[in-house]
Amino acid sequence: MHTSTGRGTALITGASSGIGAVYADRLARRGHDLVLVARDQARLQALATRLTGQTGVRTEALAADLTDPAELARVEQRLRDDPAISLLLNNAGMAVTGSFLSADIDTVQTMLQLNVLAPTRLAQAAAASFVAQGRGTLVNIASVVALLPERFSGAYGSTKAYLLHLSLALQQELGPQGIRVQAVLPGATRTEIWERAGTPIDQLPPEMLMEVDAMVDAALAGLDLGEAVTIPSLEALHDWDALEDARRALGPYLSLRQPAARYRDAALA
Repeated sequence: MHTSTGRGTALITGASSGIGAVYADRLARRGHDLVLVARDQARLQALATRLTGQTGVRTEALAADLTDPAELARVEQRLRDDPAISLLLNNAGMAVTGSFLSADIDTVQTMLQLNVLAPTRLAQAAAASFVAQGRGTLVNIASVVALLPERFSGAYGSTKAYLLHLSLALQQELGPQGIRVQAVLPGATRTEIWERAGTPIDQLPPEMLMEVDAMVDAALAGLDLGEAVTIPSLEALHDWDALEDARRALGPYLSLRQPAARYRDAALA
């Protein structure tokens, strides 16, 4: 697909509603053509038609279930083959709430496929194309629960911690080759994911719940500011910097020839 704009094409997963749909609107208004990916063809097509009518950009509705290996492979191939794609938004995801022991393990496996496997494969496919062209942007939608393993479902939070870790690693690998990588860590956001996971959104404290438009606008502002990690509600950026500085300070002590003295002393006791 040849782009009709100067910004290139953005491929957005989970684009039919919520965060993905708002990103589609904002990126279209910034001049990006769009490839919208989700399972619901009718909702995708309605969004594509509306955005083309409102902004004049080219839009394509690409229906795909990213938990299906064949359909995931089709989206991967699109990312590898279409040089117009300059931005990948890995947004598709699902949540499994409740305790780990009470969760249906088959549903957890589906979540792992959608939240971990799919964005990993799509990121590699996009990165291969981006590196060949010397430009591109990868945005991974993670969550603040990546930093709060004690506060939410362990399996879900672990998928988001993976996306954060992957993003930080890819920033080091791809940044020198001209590729931008941003991890976005929203807090509770008013989207359909809550109802789908069986947690009514009205059970959440109102002061914790951000509207999706505000969340996406903050994330895009963070991208414009060059942030590697954007936490939309975090006022004091130095708090994140302090956390990262503390993590990096552990580096020289994490792999040494000798065990720590406390373990040697305990072995001798």
